[in-house]
Amino acid sequence: MVQDDGSARGPHLELDELLSQLIERAQGVRAAQNRLRGLLHANRAVVGDLSLSAVLRRIVEAACELVDAPYGALGVIAPDGTGLEEFIHVGMPEDAVASIGHLPEGKGLLGALIDDPRPIRLRDMRDDIRSVGLPAGHPPMRGFLGVPIRVRDEVFGNLYLASLSQANFDAEDEELVVALAATAGVAIENARLYEESRRRQVWLQASADVTRQLLSAESDGALAVIAERVAELATADVVTVVLPQVGGSGLTVAVAVGHKADQLRGLSYAVEGTLSELVLTTGRSAVLEDASDLTGPGQRSVHMSEIVPVGPVMGVPLAGTEGVRGALLVGRLQGRRPFSAADVEMADTFAHHASVALELADGRREAQRMSLFEERARIARDLHDHVIQQLFASGMMVQGVIATLDDTAAAEPLERVVDSIDDAIRQIRTSIFQLRPHRLPGTELRSEVLDVVADVTPSLGHAPHVQFVGPVDALGDEAMTDDVTAVVRELLSNVARHAGADRVDVAVEATGSTLGVTVTDDGVGPGVPSRCSGLSNLRHRAVARGGTFALAAAGPGGGARAVWEVPLP
Repeated sequence: MVQDDGSARGPHLELDELLSQLIERAQGVRAAQNRLRGLLHANRAVVGDLSLSAVLRRIVEAACELVDAPYGALGVIAPDGTGLEEFIHVGMPEDAVASIGHLPEGKGLLGALIDDPRPIRLRDMRDDIRSVGLPAGHPPMRGFLGVPIRVRDEVFGNLYLASLSQANFDAEDEELVVALAATAGVAIENARLYEESRRRQVWLQASADVTRQLLSAESDGALAVIAERVAELATADVVTVVLPQVGGSGLTVAVAVGHKADQLRGLSYAVEGTLSELVLTTGRSAVLEDASDLTGPGQRSVHMSEIVPVGPVMGVPLAGTEGVRGALLVGRLQGRRPFSAADVEMADTFAHHASVALELADGRREAQRMSLFEERARIARDLHDHVIQQLFASGMMVQGVIATLDDTAAAEPLERVVDSIDDAIRQIRTSIFQLRPHRLPGTELRSEVLDVVADVTPSLGHAPHVQFVGPVDALGDEAMTDDVTAVVRELLSNVARHAGADRVDVAVEATGSTLGVTVTDDGVGPGVPSRCSGLSNLRHRAVARGGTFALAAAGPGGGARAVWEVPLP
């Protein structure tokens, strides 16, 4: 019998231990390979899309899959760095999300990663003093792993992972998620660049569309077209176009689109200390991150903030050949993301293209206007040089025939023909004046009277016959012009309200010593007016100048004749 002293089992035990160690190491290598394979798969999933929203969701889904986490989220840090602007989450049931209400804002444990962007790994988040607890209806969570995501040197956001059990994440999990976060930063940067290039393309296409639209149509609504496109492209809540006041020192909102546009349109305000002033004086774009904060250095006020609670505001100049013609004020409501440098650059390029289109459209309209003036001047010359001369010659011939007639009864119709020719010549001269493209010195009274007649014509239902006799064009007294136009307007308005006339004649006659206005109609006659405040005013104007005013029947056939006459200085 051989004694069993255990020496034979020694080598067997050492071999078993060695095999166990080899198997354990092989399993570790396989697990490491699987994790690396999972990391590669996660990286491919992250970089497989160029849409930023899709990329952010894929990052969270890939991270959860990589470390077998049931819950994951990605919080995008707000521009001011004080909280979360966006929160993308996966794994949370929809009913739980609905019961919780608003999404996290970046407080407590989530905010700790914002304040100190370094990885945080916890066995149980309830034991950490930075944790503020979970809201009612929130699923229970124990293990926690938070990793910052950097885009270049900027912390874009944080990746949060949670588990149901304690100590569910180890150091290898942290390393894998940190590596994934690095890839995620590159993917986010690529998505941002792609989104920016796509937006630039949209802005450029919009510039071409607006230019084509402004050059091919009437540009009365050109500024509104520009404002509407800027509001759409810049995802703005309100856009206004402000222009300097004509003859004033303030600014006026010429166009407004978006939030409370009706209240903003037509608003006037002082230019001093405003963002508009900065844009108009420098000719360069400017941005305010929060228009409601007026305490910062160099802060400018924004007119729209009195009506619309805007936060970020961008001012863009509309350039012209003689300087900045106006400014675009583009605003977003408070709480929205500020305008980026790319936003400002694209809006500035768009405004430059739109300004060029406006200048070209103005030049085209001016050319058309000058062409119209030239045509009207040609017609006026033809009327003066040919038509009037022929009528005058015809009148002279008729007068010559009258001189040869001894029969007064036979000459009377010919005299009426001469009077009609004279009346036609006066009417043509009035038309010639209306065709003149520019007012010459001393023609203000004639022009103002014609403007008043044109204003009252719709009320009359027909155009009055207007004639000017004597050197009316030589009267340049502004006060006299005001009186004459007031008289013509009041008399024509009375005819329109009370006379029921089919014909109205207006005559303005200047002799060597007097100026008279005569309005005759074929209506119901002067009657007895129940109110005479208007006529009293006319009489007062005449008496103040040492003149007279009279209203009487035009003749046996009816009608009325009003005569306002004052001496010339």
